[in-house]
Amino acid sequence: MIKLGDVFPDFKAETSRGPIQFHEWLGDSWGLLFSHPADFTPVCTTELGRVAQLQGKFEEKNVKLIALSCDGVDTHRKWIEDIKAYSKIEKFSYPIIADEKRELAVQLGMIDPDEKDAAGMPLTCRAVFFIGPDKKLKLSLLYPATTGRNFDEILRAIDSVQLTARYKVATPADWQHGTYCMVLPTVRDDELEALFPKGVEKHAMPSGKDYLRMTPCPQKK
Repeated sequence: MIKLGDVFPDFKAETSRGPIQFHEWLGDSWGLLFSHPADFTPVCTTELGRVAQLQGKFEEKNVKLIALSCDGVDTHRKWIEDIKAYSKIEKFSYPIIADEKRELAVQLGMIDPDEKDAAGMPLTCRAVFFIGPDKKLKLSLLYPATTGRNFDEILRAIDSVQLTARYKVATPADWQHGTYCMVLPTVRDDELEALFPKGVEKHAMPSGKDYLRMTPCPQKK
């Protein structure tokens, strides 16, 4: 199982848009790889359609999209027409990886042992891997095959990961881009003025410990 901070495997794969070498395909962009149990399945159809609807928002964040499903390229291409029809979209331009033998799913720890296809083979779970331009894993989520993902939440999490990679802040519960962030505990008080020119608000706590410090979002929304 790949862990946060690990270099993401540089695999070769056939996709609905031709063969790729993953690191070369990613280039200097961020990347979102999300897996699906199988083609022509109901939850997967809604998910891939939703991502296609949101593709412009991912592109604004310099995030390339790539899906994975345990069927072949020809099946993927036929399925895409269903996805477009259901989601009422004209364009579907991100690739779907073909993983018929589950080799990549096994390598990346994406197998759901509780869900099997008609032949008794385990299905791929709904994994999400967010990879940085340095090719390292920055965020991962793992859903069972029966639970569809919320891609608005994934966009929110991407905002946080990209923000905290650049500034010495963390994001609190239910954070939305543009709202207050939290100063990292490792930042000393004598660094606050230089690092956070918009100011820092300290919250007094019953413990007396001075650890909860808020600052306006360093980036404009």
